Amino acid sequence: MTVIPHWLNKQANLIPHHTAIEHEDGTVITFRSLQEKSQSFAKKLTNVGVKKGDHVGLLSTNELKLVIAIHALSYIGAVGVLLNTRLTPDELQYQVDDANISLIVTNDGLLPKARKLTLQKLETFLSVLEYEEQFVTLQEELQLDEVFTIMYTSGTTGFPKGVTHTYGNHWWSAIGSVLNLGLDKKDKWLATLPIFHIGGFSIYIKSVIYGMSVYLMEQFDTQKVHEAIMEKGITIASVVTVMVQRLLELVDEDGYPSDFRCMLLGGGPAPKPLLEKAKEKNVPVFQSYGLTETTSQIATLSATDALNKIGSAGKPLLPAQLKINQPDSDQVGEIYVKGPMVTTSYFNKVEDTKEKIQDGWLATGDLGYLDGEGFLYVVDRRKDLIISGGENIYPSEIESILSGMEQIKEVGVTGIENETWGQTPIAVIVPKATITKDEILAYAKERLAGYKVPKEIYFVESLPRNASNKLVRSELINYIK
Repeated sequence: MTVIPHWLNKQANLIPHHTAIEHEDGTVITFRSLQEKSQSFAKKLTNVGVKKGDHVGLLSTNELKLVIAIHALSYIGAVGVLLNTRLTPDELQYQVDDANISLIVTNDGLLPKARKLTLQKLETFLSVLEYEEQFVTLQEELQLDEVFTIMYTSGTTGFPKGVTHTYGNHWWSAIGSVLNLGLDKKDKWLATLPIFHIGGFSIYIKSVIYGMSVYLMEQFDTQKVHEAIMEKGITIASVVTVMVQRLLELVDEDGYPSDFRCMLLGGGPAPKPLLEKAKEKNVPVFQSYGLTETTSQIATLSATDALNKIGSAGKPLLPAQLKINQPDSDQVGEIYVKGPMVTTSYFNKVEDTKEKIQDGWLATGDLGYLDGEGFLYVVDRRKDLIISGGENIYPSEIESILSGMEQIKEVGVTGIENETWGQTPIAVIVPKATITKDEILAYAKERLAGYKVPKEIYFVESLPRNASNKLVRSELINYIK
């Protein structure tokens, strides 16, 4: 059993006056202030009845009170269950029951949704603040093998599963990242991804482990993010593909300030034309690979390889291992990962845990390959694979090609049933300028094998995306009916 000092206490002692969180509205919270507010909130939660080991649901958009509540739970030793604000009450109820949640803490804006749930107890951040502090011995140490958070997978193939994260998972995820990206005393990480997803949540854990400032934005807004990078001393930003697409439209020939050193790209394979455009504009995009089960990124392109390995997600971070299981003739197979940042269990799902995690190796459900130098290239989700006449078709490859057309703003590809071939690909497109189906098909035929060319083209105003702005291919079919 490995024990470390409480990470927030440590930074409050080492750098008490250093900025921990800078909110987009101008509010600044130092590490000492964050410690005091979190400890006070912990004592008030204790008055509500929260004790060590309890599962507390957090239903909130990005805001300071949510970050304070997260750290408060670590002082009590309670487990935080991060709930997706975009879910329906029925979907939330499943997770509330499955995770054995005894209390949900929410913000005022989501209170109407929370009231539709069957709960033991419901509070808002503001109502908790009205309680008196109860005397309680707060945790001064963290046991790395204890569970700290539970986050649910998307549930696109059956019911979602609660991924358990220990303090050690979060610790090693942060250590693996910093050993790759490095750390500068001026670092300020822009956080606009939802905190209830691992990509957003992990930034706030990195903050208290590194002693690093976070610039908190409540949601992604292209103009506001661009201005923040240009004017607020941002050095790193976490993004997904659609965010990069929109930001590049605002970047002029002078690029970003020299202090901006990393745009960390996650959420699936990025179109090669987009990465090349970023290179032309000197925007430092580092593609990464990770999932909820790996507590954020587990492979990331390094600064030295970012320009000569475009399209790669890099190599496994230092504490991690990665392999391709049963590769086919093209060396494509399922990606397996292992390391101290990888979850060891799904909550209350013994059979799922045994099926997905064996001898420490996690079967990710993603397809990819390693080049001759060991760099990972993620091809697609196994569930998104299109099999047409016995040939494997990867939607991300077609999306990457079509993204090269200037008239196309966004594109999503999925498969539909076909009596002859089993499945055939179709493309759903958000145009940026006037363009015809024939022009798109002619462009595709020049660059893709015949069986990969979309058999149908559909124009829509927007693509289905989840709360992290990731494309949800399973819903594309609903957009063409």
